[in-house]
Amino acid sequence: MTRIPEKDRDILEQAMYLPMLLTILERDRIIFDNAGFKLKEPYLQLIEETIKVVQSDLKEAKFAMRKGQMKVEQVARDEAFTMFLFIYKGFEEQHNYFNPRIRNKVQELLEFYLFKKFR
Repeated sequence: MTRIPEKDRDILEQAMYLPMLLTILERDRIIFDNAGFKLKEPYLQLIEETIKVVQSDLKEAKFAMRKGQMKVEQVARDEAFTMFLFIYKGFEEQHNYFNPRIRNKVQELLEFYLFKKFR
């Protein structure tokens, strides 16, 4: 049973997923930059703007974590699971996440930031 309220757990998970999303966007930016597109500038601008918004949201999450005395750290990883340590107001909880679930969540976030955030 977790002691962390759902709202705060969402902030911790955001601080866990958004850096992964930034890594993917950075890699994609490099791929688009090196690709042979005739008009690659619109793609690069979309990725750049998305990176800025994700960085801003990550900054807000980190501020909320600092204010709420929360931390998240990755402590272990294998082929199937990744374990994170959530520190919440002095309490520590370990949470295992199924790696395909992480990938799916990051994909959902990517779709949100690319397609829905700017509407």
